[in-house]
Amino acid sequence: MPEPAAFTVLADESDNGRRLDFVVASHIHACSRSMAASLIAARQIVVDGCSKKPGYRVKTGERIIGKIPAPVPVAFQPEAIDLRILYEDAHLVVINKQPGLVVHPAPGHLSGTLVNALLYHCPDLKGIGGELRPGIVHRLDRDTSGTMVVAKTAAAHEALADQFKSRRVKKTYLALVHGRMASQDGIIDLPIGRHPVQRKKMSTTSRRHRTALTHWRVREKLAGPTALLEVNLKTGRTHQIRVHCAAIGHAVVGDAVYGPRSRRKIYPKFTGKSQGVVMQLLLSAPRQMLHAWRLGFDHPHSGERLQFESPMPDDMQRIVRGLRTAGED
Repeated sequence: MPEPAAFTVLADESDNGRRLDFVVASHIHACSRSMAASLIAARQIVVDGCSKKPGYRVKTGERIIGKIPAPVPVAFQPEAIDLRILYEDAHLVVINKQPGLVVHPAPGHLSGTLVNALLYHCPDLKGIGGELRPGIVHRLDRDTSGTMVVAKTAAAHEALADQFKSRRVKKTYLALVHGRMASQDGIIDLPIGRHPVQRKKMSTTSRRHRTALTHWRVREKLAGPTALLEVNLKTGRTHQIRVHCAAIGHAVVGDAVYGPRSRRKIYPKFTGKSQGVVMQLLLSAPRQMLHAWRLGFDHPHSGERLQFESPMPDDMQRIVRGLRTAGED
C-alpha cells in the first residue's frame, strides 16, 4: 500500500483570512476542498500543531501540516467495452451511454459496466470519487440511454458534483409516453421517495420524500395515442421522469416497472387499419423509451459553458418512426 503524501504549507498574505479547507485545496493539487475538509475534521491536517475546523480562518505565517492518503485501489477490472465518446480532454469525458449498460458495479453486475469500461479507457481514474464510482458524478438507469459526463481528475469531480448539487447542470431528455397530453406543456411538482413496500421502486406517495420538479413539453403527437416529450429536470431524483410520467397517467412506453402490471392493459382500443401495426410497435419496446438527449454544464477548469447532445438510439427511433407513419394512415 502506497504511503500517504506529507506536505507543509506556509500561509502567505494571499491566504490570510481564508478558510483552512480552501487554503489546503488551493496549495495541494491532489487534494480537493471536500477531501481537505474531511482530513481537517479527522485531525490529519493541523495548523501550527493544533487541530482546527475546516472553516478556520488562516493567518499569514501559520504552518499547515498534513498527509494526503494514497488513492484507494479500485477492486474492479478494466474491460475493453465500447464507449461512444462525444468529447474528451484532460479534465473530463462526455459519452453517449448505450441502453443496457449498467453505470457502476453492484451485486449482480460486477463486470461489464461503464466503470469497467472507463477504467480501461482512462487508467488514471482509479481513486477518483471513491472505490465503486471512479469519476462518476451522475448516473443513468441501465435501460436509459444518452449523454453523461465523467470526471478525470479529483478537482473536476468536485466541481461537477457541485454543479449538479446546485442545479446548474441542464438536463434535457426525450421520453415516449402513452396517451394524449391535455396541454402542450406543463410542470409536474410531486415529491419522490422510496416506495414503502417495494424497496427497489420510487413513489410520489412515500412519507419520506424529497422535492422533485419536472418540466415537459410535447415535441410530437404520435399514433396510439402516444407523445414524444422533451423533458427538463429541475431536480435529479432516482427514476424521476419515469415516476412522474406514471403519476400523471402517461407512463413511459416500455417501462415494465412503473407501467401497469399487464402491459396490454395500457393500450386503448384502436380503430382503423393501423391498429395492428401500432400494437405491435408498442409491445416491441425492449426497454423504457427514455433518452438523455442534451446535457449542459460549465467546464470545471475553464468555466466555459458546454452543451452536448446524443442522437436518439436506433430502438427508440424505430418505434417513433413507426408511430409517425401509422398516424399518417
